[in-house]
Amino acid sequence: MSERVAFIGLGNMGAPMAKRLLAWPGGLTVCDVRAEAVEPFTAKGAVAAATPAEAAAGARVVSITVLDDAQVREVVAGENGVLRRAAPGTVIAVHSTIADRTAEELAGQCAAQGVDLVDAPVSGGAGGAKDGRLAVMVGGSDAAFAAVEEPFGLFSDLVVHAGPVGAGTRMKLARNLLHFVAFTAATEGQRLAEAAGLDITALGKVVRHSDAVTGGAGSIMLRDTTAPIPEGDFWLPILTHVRGLGEKDLSLALDLGERLGVSLPLAQQALRDFGIGLGVGRGPLAEKAEEDRS
Repeated sequence: MSERVAFIGLGNMGAPMAKRLLAWPGGLTVCDVRAEAVEPFTAKGAVAAATPAEAAAGARVVSITVLDDAQVREVVAGENGVLRRAAPGTVIAVHSTIADRTAEELAGQCAAQGVDLVDAPVSGGAGGAKDGRLAVMVGGSDAAFAAVEEPFGLFSDLVVHAGPVGAGTRMKLARNLLHFVAFTAATEGQRLAEAAGLDITALGKVVRHSDAVTGGAGSIMLRDTTAPIPEGDFWLPILTHVRGLGEKDLSLALDLGERLGVSLPLAQQALRDFGIGLGVGRGPLAEKAEEDRS
């Protein structure tokens, strides 16, 4: 496929994503309210559009990376929005993280004009966009996914069809829940280390190094269900072993925190829920901790 792609929103994420689309053989149209954001692209052969409607004219795929739901609504369906000029068969891809219901609502408006909308949030940050290493989670029809998969491959190395419209956003929210809960856990770990007189910048180096080797939290996300694991299942001995290691280390950390007077609420919850989340139930250390609290 070599039909034109348009990109609207050339901010911290949009600009590096659009930059990689300069290599798209069908040509690139760019649009941003800031002239200085557009100029580097036109200097390299892209076509500038004054409005989202103008950007959509002649484009097969229109990517949108703006701030929030309100801006997405305006860009898609506003007075000068994409739907004013998008031809039937156009695919509008919203990369902004918005509400899944917003994506579903806009998709309905687009469908009335024969236009597909996919919610296609990304993960990997500006650095991942610059290096073409983003993950894109696409919610939309099979036909719409087929239209966007190839151009998206220029700024990503993982494009997942999450399901119907809204599914891409729901997957992004689940991914970011993990991200920010992990950040909160990192702050808890820093407090414990600091109270123990440790260099927390050195701790950060250790965490980044070991996560790069082990895969971090994603390394246990391999099953296709969160249901309890039955006897005889391949994963039962593996994740039972992981539970044992986790409960031991969490218990030791909690003991250290108690001695140092550091509150570790996430660690307490993790000890209580870790084995259940893995699908193998609580181990003896977690059961003992629950008995001690009751």
